[in-house]
Amino acid sequence: MIIKKYQSYLFNLFIKKFFVVSIIFLCLVIIINFFEEIKFTEKHNTDNFYTVYLSFLNAPSLIFEIFPFIFLISVKFFYLSLNDKNELKILKSNGISNLKIIYILTILSFMLGLFILLFYYSFSSALKSKYLDIKNRFSNSNEYLAVVKSDGLWIKEEIDKGIFVIHAEKFQKNKLKSVTISETDMYFNNKSTIIAKEANISSKNWILNNVSWLDNGGNRKDLKSYVHNSSFNGEIISNLFSNLNSLNIYELHQLSNNYLKIGYSNTDIKIHLNKIYSMPIFYVLMTILGFIIINKLKYFQSRFFIIIFGIFISVLVYYLNYFSGVLGNNGALPIYLSVWAPLLILFLICNIGMLKVNEN
Repeated sequence: MIIKKYQSYLFNLFIKKFFVVSIIFLCLVIIINFFEEIKFTEKHNTDNFYTVYLSFLNAPSLIFEIFPFIFLISVKFFYLSLNDKNELKILKSNGISNLKIIYILTILSFMLGLFILLFYYSFSSALKSKYLDIKNRFSNSNEYLAVVKSDGLWIKEEIDKGIFVIHAEKFQKNKLKSVTISETDMYFNNKSTIIAKEANISSKNWILNNVSWLDNGGNRKDLKSYVHNSSFNGEIISNLFSNLNSLNIYELHQLSNNYLKIGYSNTDIKIHLNKIYSMPIFYVLMTILGFIIINKLKYFQSRFFIIIFGIFISVLVYYLNYFSGVLGNNGALPIYLSVWAPLLILFLICNIGMLKVNEN
């Protein structure tokens, strides 16, 4: 495929606008996040270095969330730049219609979307993981480790100079099945082992049923119930794995399979994965939508109004996606429909707009 000069010019102009808008948003995100991290560092008496460091670590993940709106705003500045130099009229007089420009932008947006999906998301998730790891180390008085593996849920926590290693084969909201709790001292000398058929973890005082208690001498005691004091409950454990932005695509698929093996719902992961996979199409639709809007508003002299209107449209799209996602999480909509339905609505709107955009 031979790229013509006007196509190369449009490509370069859009990428330039996209880069500038992205940098501006990145700076704004870092500044806003900086003030949030100040509260954190003051609360936990950490070095000022962490305020800046955490702000930079978290920024790429936040930018990933607002990339659709960056595309929408970028195409507005792209259009205004062409219009200010009367280049739209020059292109039109040479047979380059608005639809051809949209076609070029569509290809470029999709290519950028693939790059963001394949490379940028993995980069941002790695930084997000580091960000959460640092914050967890400072924000928890008790050291802990909680992971989901193919053989079940594993938790390590330190309480009153004792180390507890907890394993459960199944995790269902506020219930643990086939639970083993091994207690050691700080030098990893075994103190006791508790085996329970089931545990109610709706509070931090776990109620274990059908318990076998073994001391370090091998003596066994069978109990109908037993209360284990933990720093976790069902809600806290669920929230530990709720920030899916810290996992790359491979890790998300792996976690989804592990959730199924321990009987835990993987609905959130499926929705998150579908949102990631839909992003290149989302970027394309937001680019087309932005072009259609600015084409209709080009006669307004106030660029401030145009930008504010673009932000207003972005907010509407955001809440459309959010509301659809909530319905998917609650089971009111099928998982795939909750993610792709807003894009279908945008697609129909863009098609209607494109029927008239070439008339201008």
